[in-house]
Amino acid sequence: MFRTWWRDPVDYRALVETFESHGALGRFKFMLGAGGLVMLLIAVLASVAQGDVAGWVGDVQGGVEATVAGLWTLRWWFLPWPREIESLVWIVLFDIDTTANDLLVHDRVVGVLGVVLLTAMGAYVTVFHSPRILALHVGWTLLTSVVLAFLMFRGELADATRAGGGHQREDLALGLAVVLVMLVVVGVMLPFVQFCHWLLRADALSDPLTGLLNRRGLDSYLSSHIVHCRRESAYVATLDMDRFKAVNDTFGHPFGDEVLMRTAQRLREAADSDALIARTGGEEFVIVGCLYEDAATVGERLRKAIETMPGLPLAITASVGIAVLDGSSTADPNNVATYRRLLRRSDSAMYRAKRRGGNAVAVAGQDEPLPGRPRRKPSGVPEIHPAVATDEIGLPSGSLRPPT
Repeated sequence: MFRTWWRDPVDYRALVETFESHGALGRFKFMLGAGGLVMLLIAVLASVAQGDVAGWVGDVQGGVEATVAGLWTLRWWFLPWPREIESLVWIVLFDIDTTANDLLVHDRVVGVLGVVLLTAMGAYVTVFHSPRILALHVGWTLLTSVVLAFLMFRGELADATRAGGGHQREDLALGLAVVLVMLVVVGVMLPFVQFCHWLLRADALSDPLTGLLNRRGLDSYLSSHIVHCRRESAYVATLDMDRFKAVNDTFGHPFGDEVLMRTAQRLREAADSDALIARTGGEEFVIVGCLYEDAATVGERLRKAIETMPGLPLAITASVGIAVLDGSSTADPNNVATYRRLLRRSDSAMYRAKRRGGNAVAVAGQDEPLPGRPRRKPSGVPEIHPAVATDEIGLPSGSLRPPT
C-alpha cells in the first residue's frame, strides 16, 4: 500500500477540475493570494526588527522577498489557476527565496519565522503534488533547518534583545529544538496528511466489490493514461457481460457478485500490466491501455478470458467493443473530449457485438464481424426459463451455492 502511494503520480489537472466542479477553486486562489500578502508583511516586519544590523545585504534580500510575495499575490488573484509545471516553478522559487532569507538574516527569531513559511508551502505541495515532490520539499526544509541551527550555534544569528555573547549552549538548544519541531511537523505530519488524503481519494475512486477503478476513478486517470502511451496507439475497450440479469435472477446476487469478482481478476490477468481497468456499471467494465498489438487481438484475449473462466457451474460470456486512438492522430490526447469520444465509440462497438449474439468482439470503424466470432449464443450456456431453471448438473437453481 505504501509503495502504491509513493508511486502515485497524482493527476494534478484532475484535482484542479474536481475543486473547480465544486466551486472551491476561486476561494483557494483567494487564500493563496492572501498568503502572499502575509509573506509581504513578514518581509517588512523582519526588515524593521533587524534595523541596521542586516546591512545592505539584508535590504536587498528584504526587497527580493517583498517582490516575490507581491508577484505571488497578483498571480493568484488575477490569473487562472497555474498548470502543473508553473506550479512546480513557483514552489522551487518560493523554497529558494525563503531559505536565502532565513540564512541571510541576522536575527534568529526572523530566521525561525522563515522556516515556518516553508511549512506553509509544504501544505500546498501535500494537496496538489506527488509524494516524491513532497519528499523533495521536506528534504529541503529539513536541510534549511539544520543549517539555521548551525548558524545559531556559531552565534551568527543573534537575539536583538540580548547583549554580548556566551550563549552558545542556549543557541544550540534552540537550534536543535527548531530542527526537531520541523522534523515532526514537516517530516512526519505532512506525509501523514498526504497519505490519508491519497487513501481517501483512492477509496472514493475504486469499486468496493472488485477493487477496480469506478467510473469516477476512470475519468480521473483516463486522459493522463492515454498521454502515457506516447507514440503507441491507445485503446479503450468496453466489456459487458451477456445476459447477466438472468444469471442474477436465477442464481442470486451473491453468486452474481462472485462472478463479477472473478471477472475482475480475469481481466487483470488478460490485460497488460500498465492498463487501467474499471467497473463502470453493474456488469460493464472498461479497459484502457497502450496498443502493442492489433486491436482485434486485444479484444479477443479479453473475450476469451471471460468465456474460459473456470470453477463456475455455467459458461459466462461477454461482448467487447474497442476504439483506438492512433499515435499519429491529430486529436489532442490531453483534451477531455478526445477520451470521451473514445468511450462513446467503444460503447457503441460493444452494442454492435451484442447484436451479433454476444460473446463477440467489435472494433469501432469496422462494420464486418471479426472472423471466427460466433453470432449465436455459444453452447454451454443453459437456457434460463423464468419459472423453472436448473443448473448444468441438473440441480434446482435454489440449491446452487456460489462457488468458494
